Amino acid sequence: MLLVLVVIAVVVFLVVVGSGAFFVRTRRVANRERPLAPTRPEVPPVPVARRPPPPPTVPPPPTVLPAPAPEAAPRPAERPRFRDRLGRARALFASQLSGLRGRSKLDQGAWDELEEALILADVGITTVGALLQELKEKAREDGLNGPDQVVAALRGALVERLEGERELRRAGPELTTVWLFVGVNGVGKTTTIGKVAMREHLEGRNVVMAAGDTFRAAAADQLELWAERSEAGFVRGNEGGDPGAVVFDAVQHASARGIPLVLADTAGRLHTKVNLMEELKKVRRVADRPPGSVTEVLLVLDATTGQNGLVQARQFTEAVGVTGIVLTKLDGTAKGGIAIAITSELGIPIKLVGLGEAAEDLVPFDAEEFVDAILPAD
Repeated sequence: MLLVLVVIAVVVFLVVVGSGAFFVRTRRVANRERPLAPTRPEVPPVPVARRPPPPPTVPPPPTVLPAPAPEAAPRPAERPRFRDRLGRARALFASQLSGLRGRSKLDQGAWDELEEALILADVGITTVGALLQELKEKAREDGLNGPDQVVAALRGALVERLEGERELRRAGPELTTVWLFVGVNGVGKTTTIGKVAMREHLEGRNVVMAAGDTFRAAAADQLELWAERSEAGFVRGNEGGDPGAVVFDAVQHASARGIPLVLADTAGRLHTKVNLMEELKKVRRVADRPPGSVTEVLLVLDATTGQNGLVQARQFTEAVGVTGIVLTKLDGTAKGGIAIAITSELGIPIKLVGLGEAAEDLVPFDAEEFVDAILPAD
């Protein structure tokens, strides 16, 4: 009986324990399946008052240095002085006159010394003879009795011979001015045209350059480079073509655009070639047709050629009527006397002279300045 009670008690105990465990497990499951309660919205944190940052440190103002003075605008190149560029001719003439200056009186020996000095300076026999006759008459009339007085009189006589119209002539507004440049090869003709174009450009005038030397392609190419530098119009033709047609086209081109001046190059030709000189006459006739007007035929001469330049000047003048001389390379080995011979014997004024390689070295001729440069006062 006791055993039965013990068994019943154990059974009851197990039942009670198992029921409790089931209840606890059921509640856990229920808790897991039950929806979560809504969470409370997050409250943003209250900003913590911060101490304001210190004001930025202001750097001291920079030291202001005075602005550098603007560079001065480049000045135009100064016109070269004859005396600065004709040192060789002056030294030569001075040495040749030293015999005359060393004499104490004006005798025949003094006149012989002066004659020799003038001939060696490339003045030419004809011009020398005329000068000596003029000076001897002046010596008698004014009572000149010393070599220094004769040299002073010579200076005046040379200036008088060299004086002439220096301005390059222009046509009226209704016509296009044409300056025709002539001369033999190698005298600097094409370069001279380029320098004249540059001078016109710097003075505010437009020009057209005509490459009339159709027999030498390099001449047209060289002239085209000068046209680009001087912002000039440029007209060229076919190699070996008609130079008159090139000049005519250039005049038409200039006239249509209101450009007042045409600078026309021509083929460098020997003054002894009759057929070439005839062609040059034709070029001038064509250039002189309206709307063109040839106001200058400028003969370009190399000053170092001496008396041969006088022969060239005479032949070109007979063919095309030279109106002015451009004397190049006067700063080189030229003696200077050729200028006196040309103006004395042919009456053609020297209008421009080349005193160097730069464009600004082509300057208007000045008789007094020239004589002062080659004939020292003492």
